[in-house]
Amino acid sequence: MKRHNFLADFLLILVFTVLGFAVMGYHPGAEDDGVYLTAVKADLNPNLFPHDAAFFQLQMHSSAFDTWMAHFVRLTGTPVAWAELLWQLTSIFLVLWACWSIVRQLFEGAAARWAGVAMVAAMLTLPVAGTALFLMDQYLHPRNLATALILFGVSRILAGRRWQAVPLVGLAVMLHPLMGVFGISFCGVLTLTLSEPLRVQLRHLRTRVVPEGAAPIAAIVPFGWIFDPPTPAWLEALRSRHWFRLYQWKWYEWVGAIAPLALFWLVAHVARKRGEINLARFAAAIFIYGVFQQAVAMVLLGPRALIVFSALEPMRYLHLVYVFMALVGGAYLGRYVLKARIWRWAVFLLLANGGMCLAQRQLFPASEHLELPFTASASPWLQAFDWIKHHTPEDAYFALDPRYMAAPGEDFHSFRALAERSQLADAIKDTAVITKVPELGPAWKRQLEAQEGWPRFQLADFERLKAEFGVDWVLVSYPQPAGLACPWHNDALTVCRVP
Repeated sequence: MKRHNFLADFLLILVFTVLGFAVMGYHPGAEDDGVYLTAVKADLNPNLFPHDAAFFQLQMHSSAFDTWMAHFVRLTGTPVAWAELLWQLTSIFLVLWACWSIVRQLFEGAAARWAGVAMVAAMLTLPVAGTALFLMDQYLHPRNLATALILFGVSRILAGRRWQAVPLVGLAVMLHPLMGVFGISFCGVLTLTLSEPLRVQLRHLRTRVVPEGAAPIAAIVPFGWIFDPPTPAWLEALRSRHWFRLYQWKWYEWVGAIAPLALFWLVAHVARKRGEINLARFAAAIFIYGVFQQAVAMVLLGPRALIVFSALEPMRYLHLVYVFMALVGGAYLGRYVLKARIWRWAVFLLLANGGMCLAQRQLFPASEHLELPFTASASPWLQAFDWIKHHTPEDAYFALDPRYMAAPGEDFHSFRALAERSQLADAIKDTAVITKVPELGPAWKRQLEAQEGWPRFQLADFERLKAEFGVDWVLVSYPQPAGLACPWHNDALTVCRVP
């Protein structure tokens, strides 16, 4: 019977994995993958990116993700594109399996448990208040795997096997230090909450949250630069990221931060009255964790003297809160609404998954919803990147519009990650890197200033870039400016050598 139940659970979680993947979409090389995928490819082929590799390599010094992925590719012989796809699916499966392990310890009844898992699967791309995060990213991000490890650690603590959570959360820190530290903080609060009667925990809230103050401090260890005075270039990069500035959040973003904490306080209160002690203590732990982390964030992100702490992104503590909100909210929906009614389940799955899928299509309107390794892209930008990857020298140094990621039809795909060639600094993704690696600020600023007025550039401007930086290739709009030798073009873009 146990073997039968395990197989049934495994297969159903696999179904929700495929469904969640199909709903969230898959976009390798997009957004943050411009750092992570590029770093993996650089580890595999050191001849790539002879210019400006610091724009992705320095940020990876605090994570073992790129090294681990490169070892996996070498050992298995799996192409990078397929390895990324495999681990993206695996990370979704592991997150859902961990959610199943948690929810079965909090709720009775199959309807409640599976509704919780189904809700998380549908909401993988649910925005997390004003943090610029989703529950999971549409490409392989170390945060996806770190989240799975943290959730498994939580399930082990709920099961009374606390020491088993230690290596799990430790691995999460190695993959994604910031999220790993938030995982440590929550696991510490949960352990304390489970160790004493619930009434004592709620009555002495203040005494329980203070000892956790040491946990977030560990987040600053990989970021020793925060003790240096901020540079003008770093401040400029910081201003481009509104989610770093908590006191400039919109009112609805504040609601998105505070309302989940109030909901978990209510869940703890109701569950205690119903005698659901595990659920009550779990909800209380989320509330205590959230109140403490919110207080830390409001202190660090308030005074201008502490502006250097903004890049630590303390509001991203909400990521775990939102995962648990989807899980517990779905379980309540299954218990009181869906129950065992097939038609209700059908309506729920259609609305939840269909709505989230439509939202994803709005985020990547010009791209295939699933950018799989065996599919050809209709995007003129990705076509250009692919031609460059296969027909230009590995040491080619490119310049292109520094705001190319925001261009119509580009959908925030990374040139470095997909074309696999060096490029001058851009004004979007590299800006985020500067907030984490301030020492790159002067070089980034100099390169951006050299590219000002890009849409009006003519041959003399490209020759100036070549003389100043060594740029020998450019990606420009078609038809190209006069005087450039261009071996390839499509209807929108052309690839040219700088004479």
